[in-house]
Amino acid sequence: MPGLAITALTLSHFRSYRTARLRFDGRPVVLFGANGAGKTGVLEAVSLLSPGRGLRRAAPDELARRPGAPGWKVEARLRSVDRLHEITTWSEGTEARQVRIDGKAAAQTALARVVRILWLVPAMDRLWIEAAEGRRRFLDRMTLSFCPDHAEASLAYEKAMRERNRLLRDDVTDAMWYGALEGRMAEAGATIIANRALALSRLAAAQDGADTAFPRAELHLTNPEPMPDDAAGLAAAFADGRRRDLAAGRTLTGPHRADLAAAYAVKGIAADQCSTGEQKALLISLILANARALAGDFGAPPLLLLDEVAAHLDADRRASLYDEIMGLGAQALMTGTGQDLFAMPGHRAQQFEVTETGGVSTVAEVPS
Repeated sequence: MPGLAITALTLSHFRSYRTARLRFDGRPVVLFGANGAGKTGVLEAVSLLSPGRGLRRAAPDELARRPGAPGWKVEARLRSVDRLHEITTWSEGTEARQVRIDGKAAAQTALARVVRILWLVPAMDRLWIEAAEGRRRFLDRMTLSFCPDHAEASLAYEKAMRERNRLLRDDVTDAMWYGALEGRMAEAGATIIANRALALSRLAAAQDGADTAFPRAELHLTNPEPMPDDAAGLAAAFADGRRRDLAAGRTLTGPHRADLAAAYAVKGIAADQCSTGEQKALLISLILANARALAGDFGAPPLLLLDEVAAHLDADRRASLYDEIMGLGAQALMTGTGQDLFAMPGHRAQQFEVTETGGVSTVAEVPS
């Protein structure tokens, strides 16, 4: 299957890079080097080829090289399913991030229709034992990969909810103001709920009968209270909850309160009760299932960004992960502190050494 792949990537004044130009040949990519050398910066740059704030959720002005850089730019040449794309994203000073696709200005949400990107970073290792917000974000990233309209629906819902919350904090009681905002929230919220349900269904199907060394994760959504899943029902729930919401100063009902629950299926153990290694294996299992599903839906497996992926994996699990990535035909960008962690892929992957001197990072390909 022809893969989705970046063939060229240029970073300008991004994080610890003055400039970096990388050329990829479609194979998985290994970036190795000491802690703090700048490996994650390359993955973060690629993550900005999708909507949102990237894998570290940084504000645009936090991405520019320090000191002195007025802004930053990431440029990529992308081979997609049916054509080549040129994508540029940048920010100047404190201005919002800008996007250009094939030479034309575009909204960030348009990126979801061009490229599919999944990532796994060390901060996610505690996903199952921390607050629900991170799990919702994880679910919504997976949902976006299946439903490009999910970004627009999420933005519309959040914007309307922020305005409603402001009315609540100001003790506004005018039903007409609330009705208009709640109608917008209900329409967007129904789309969010439907998209999430579709994503969970696709993930479950992708795990059925999969030839994988990683454990099946049983997933379901929970809510603090029963919640309708249609627009009319949601609008009624928002209206009925106004008195309670006024007292709280915020919206207490809606898809923004949902949580993602997971269990290690074979053992019947909730994810938050699993060992650290089992929790990491469940995350990897879901990323791989997501990629398998997209390979059929989108026509190609997504780009995979796997930061310090070897952590908490024994040698057998590492070998299985590399084999599954190769079997998918996915272009994965993987980081690690030592080249020895990637002995298994060998010549099947491009290898780059990342070094840092005087606060400036550089990347050099290592001949295979």
